[in-house]
Amino acid sequence: MLSWYNLTLSLSTYCLGFFRCEQRCSQDGLEGKRLSNPLGELHPMSNAGSKNGTTPSPTTIDEHIVEIVCDSGEGAQKAGTLFATVSAKMGNGIWTVEIIPAEIKPPGRSREGASGNRIRVGSSDMTNAGDKANIVVALNEQVLYGRIAQDAYGPETTILLESVWATDPDEHIREAYTSSLADFSARGLNVIELPIHAACSELMTDPRLGKNIFVLGILCYIYQRDVELAKQEIADIFAKKGEKVITTNQKLLDAGVAFAIEHIPFTYTIPSMDVTDDLVVMNGNIALGLGVMASGMDMVSMYPITPATSASHYLAGVFDQAGGFVHQAEDEIAAIGFAIGASYAGKTACTITSGPGMALKTEFIGLAVMAEVPLVIVNVQRGGPSTGLPTKVEQGDLLNALYAAPGDAPKIVMAPATIEECFHSVITARQLAEAFRTPVIVLTDANLATGQTPFKRPVAKEEWLAPPIDQSDWHAGIPAYAWNEETGISPRAIPGQKGGEYVLTGLAHTPESHVAYNPQANQEGCDMRSRKLAALERTMTPPKVNGKDSGDLLIVGWGSTLGAIEEAVERARAEGMSVSSLHLRYISPMEVGLEEIFAKFDKVMTVEINYSDPMGSTPHPRPAQLALLLRAHLMQEIDFWSIVPGQPLGPSRIVDVIRTKLGVEQPVKKTAKAGVSK
Repeated sequence: MLSWYNLTLSLSTYCLGFFRCEQRCSQDGLEGKRLSNPLGELHPMSNAGSKNGTTPSPTTIDEHIVEIVCDSGEGAQKAGTLFATVSAKMGNGIWTVEIIPAEIKPPGRSREGASGNRIRVGSSDMTNAGDKANIVVALNEQVLYGRIAQDAYGPETTILLESVWATDPDEHIREAYTSSLADFSARGLNVIELPIHAACSELMTDPRLGKNIFVLGILCYIYQRDVELAKQEIADIFAKKGEKVITTNQKLLDAGVAFAIEHIPFTYTIPSMDVTDDLVVMNGNIALGLGVMASGMDMVSMYPITPATSASHYLAGVFDQAGGFVHQAEDEIAAIGFAIGASYAGKTACTITSGPGMALKTEFIGLAVMAEVPLVIVNVQRGGPSTGLPTKVEQGDLLNALYAAPGDAPKIVMAPATIEECFHSVITARQLAEAFRTPVIVLTDANLATGQTPFKRPVAKEEWLAPPIDQSDWHAGIPAYAWNEETGISPRAIPGQKGGEYVLTGLAHTPESHVAYNPQANQEGCDMRSRKLAALERTMTPPKVNGKDSGDLLIVGWGSTLGAIEEAVERARAEGMSVSSLHLRYISPMEVGLEEIFAKFDKVMTVEINYSDPMGSTPHPRPAQLALLLRAHLMQEIDFWSIVPGQPLGPSRIVDVIRTKLGVEQPVKKTAKAGVSK
């Protein structure tokens, strides 16, 4: 049985201390004041970033986008996660994106092997990864090209570049480094070379193992982060590795700050958000794990698959404290089979996977639909088909979720749009699965799975939990599938209930669970399973339009594109364009009231991260997946725009799409500025 007390403790683990600075001020007798420079007492900045002894005055900014990029295995994800967590705990809004190569260990200094983290930090809620990076810390020049190819940098980007390669014994490496500097200058990137390797050598036998935390120290100085808070986060994240590892990394952090004081000629302050609520900060996969526990489910069965695996890693470490367990099956088929068996036994179970896993689970999903076994299936989408893009984002599994199983297999499909919704969607999915005796598929993606952002700490509610398993005697005369003619829902007999025994089958069956040998029985079963969706649809309310409820253009999206779409719409409206947006969280059954909403706009267009033929490219272009569903559902023309770059959509790109759709002239792009500073 799930322990409510321990679930509350799990949530407490992620509670943010936004007011630690105020608390420290109070302890110092400075009540009511926030420390504007948390670094000041720890690292006097009399010679900060300048050879002539002048102190750079911090520039106050609303937001910045920071990237740390390096070879795989150099710890950029950990450094980025720490920087983001510290920033969130200091009251800033954050959104992160992990930069992960497809290979586990790609060749060093390769453009395709770029590994790292993007952190967008601001004085308000950050809902997406933004556009061009402002500051990038790169541990070699080649990985920058991988990000340049993804349009991540622009003329305003400053690169803090490890300079050790300028004197590398290999002549080819030296030449590549020198030519890259000239190329970066031509592209308008502002490069500052830094001897990071040499500085880390003073503390580490192998400097490569310490550069990530050293870089964290540099960023703490640049953005005036609380060093003591960063040290506490280091202690937490390395807690299992012992005091020696913790101390070494804390020294690296201090060394990075001291190094930045000497070498970096600028600093920034980002005001905190005006927040009074307790917040939590986590990525979408951890939110899923917490949602599993909060829902009352006590078993998750899964096979490791990117980008879903971290959900099982998290649950494996804490689930037992809430009375649950993680079953790692031998393959994807066994994982869902185990989950269906557990659900059939009386307690709804969950299986978490990604696209290739969904392909393998398809036959068992059909069994759960036919046998009407409650089940929660989470698909953390990635690029496809086949192995596809294991570490990249895509929204390519929408049609798969609805139609992959043989025959007519109606099921509920949900699509959370934020990390907070990842948490709540699992709770709702468990409730719907049990209420309608059907599988519920929750579609997240790699962007939500690995991104971090703070949100209001959930107040745990006992009604979220699954009810106790009914072991009372089954009422005589009630068949295994006593379908309600209006809703298609039937009471559920649990193994162990006296008189409730029946043979579960994946064959077409009668209400008594006997194999159906006549056409009427099969028709009735299909009718009843479909009516469940109609019954759920009757309980739904129309989604809310973001912006005015009428205009020239309505952008329709689903899933993790919410933040980028809404920011793009806000920018477009500021330019005078008549555009609004609508985001769908339920795909099956489809959200209600769409006919009335769409009728108030001259044009309706979906924006998605899945493949479509460009509009006008062929007489009958293949539409994006949500557009295809909406066309069939509403019997009307729906425009679409979609791409599959393996990257989250940025708001600027969507603004350009809106301008094109409305016939608004595109602004002149900024020209690159030359010059390399050292």
